[in-house]
Amino acid sequence: MTETLFTGISQLVTPASGPQRGAAMRELTVIENAALLVRDGLIAWVGAEKEAPSTPETHDLGGVAVVPGLVDPHTHAVWAGNRLADFEARVAGVPYETILAAGGGIRSSIAATAAASIEQLVTLARPRLVALRHSGATTIEVKSGYGMDFEAEVRMLRAVQVLSHEFDLLPTLLIHVPPTENREDYVRGVCDTLIPEVAAESLATAVDVFCEAEAFSVEETWRIFAAAQAHGLKVKLHADQFHAIGGTELACWMGALSVDHLEASGPAQIAALAASETVATILPGVTLHLGLPAAPGRALIDAGAAVAVGTDLNPGSSPLFSVQMALALSVRLNGLTPAEALTACTVNAAAALGLSDRGSLSAGMRADFLALHDPDWRELPYTLGANPVRDVFVKGVK
Repeated sequence: MTETLFTGISQLVTPASGPQRGAAMRELTVIENAALLVRDGLIAWVGAEKEAPSTPETHDLGGVAVVPGLVDPHTHAVWAGNRLADFEARVAGVPYETILAAGGGIRSSIAATAAASIEQLVTLARPRLVALRHSGATTIEVKSGYGMDFEAEVRMLRAVQVLSHEFDLLPTLLIHVPPTENREDYVRGVCDTLIPEVAAESLATAVDVFCEAEAFSVEETWRIFAAAQAHGLKVKLHADQFHAIGGTELACWMGALSVDHLEASGPAQIAALAASETVATILPGVTLHLGLPAAPGRALIDAGAAVAVGTDLNPGSSPLFSVQMALALSVRLNGLTPAEALTACTVNAAAALGLSDRGSLSAGMRADFLALHDPDWRELPYTLGANPVRDVFVKGVK
């Protein structure tokens, strides 16, 4: 048994365990002059330092604030190539359709990623994951989706599998972009070939679909979800990024872990999420980078939904390498309070991945936590352009 008492904590700040909904997202426990006992990677005790149990090993954190480790529930961290020419063209006013027709856009990422080996994908993704970890992410979801052809999708997931030896990753099979031809054959192949292979080899924990007017229809999404669930995989959804076409309602009805994006969500979608167990994951990096309307984070919380926040790290719409920055942007762009943003990036982000063992600094939970540079935890949502995170602990180890 290993046991360490962490002392010198000016403030220990945490939401309660389990996903928090609506007004409960603002309810944080704040313990001044606190201590934290970690035993075999789990939290054994939390409280005032003067009441701490005695233990032979202590670690003085030096009088700084401590919060739970952040969870990034939505990334596309494995890709090859870049979208720098696209970025330059877009800010010059070139329509995306023109960029796409010239061989740019998402199809350029698909071509570059499909041409890369597992080893190349690992090498490219590693520094991105290091950046996310340094920003406070102790658990990170990583999607496929830039492979399109099945062999390339599997290579992406194998790259995530290799990287899982270095980082705590949740792999997701993303059915992202429909082919320009033989669409029905593609969807059938996803259901009958790709999903069974991924499930049999435990290459993913969930299947995600991009359900949009420009991507997969609600009916196609339903078929893919049904195949995923039949093979024991959870389901998630990209929806309402540009149009609300019914994907959110389908996901809530089918018990999806989360629906992500939601920039185009209206009252019907907000009501569906508030009435379901599905987590509403908002991605403020997309609003910042593309200039899209912000997802209605304030309205979702006021309606009683469980809201999470992620980076959506990807080369085209959200080159955001900091989960702390996503947290801070959710306050500025989506109307969350600092307390709600912390909850959204911890227990609720964990719930969006189907995880209930982390995100809260309470007894029995995983000892994933951050020591900040500052004695006041509010530096975490306040700071822009610098990293308020000093130390990242996963299972009690830095």
